[in-house]
Amino acid sequence: MGWHTELYVDSTELAGLYETLLSLPAVSIDHLGLSKAGFPTLLKLAEKGVRVKATGFGGVDFDVRPALTDLYAANPRALMFGTDLPSTRAPRPYQDNDYTTLVLETLGKKRAANVFYENAIKFYRPKKVG
Repeated sequence: MGWHTELYVDSTELAGLYETLLSLPAVSIDHLGLSKAGFPTLLKLAEKGVRVKATGFGGVDFDVRPALTDLYAANPRALMFGTDLPSTRAPRPYQDNDYTTLVLETLGKKRAANVFYENAIKFYRPKKVG
């Protein structure tokens, strides 16, 4: 119990994995899915309970603000903050303002609290059954 799957995958690949991902007990996808082209599938997965890490903003090919808003609207529990440190694969390295300021300004304090820690606590420390 407590196992989960974390994927570093371009969201353009998610359509072919859709049913499989939904059949798994706990899944998260890193870096907001990386690509705008696959974002609609990522959004559908988030609606169904797949988690999405708000990380790697320097490596995505789209505007992060509307993506955060859309994902949060699709499922307030879906987004989880991550720093992506040490940012070795991103075209632009991690910057504090990418996350703290951008997430706070986009979602507001209460919603950002869900993204920064509440959602991750629920995902990584599920309640024990039985």
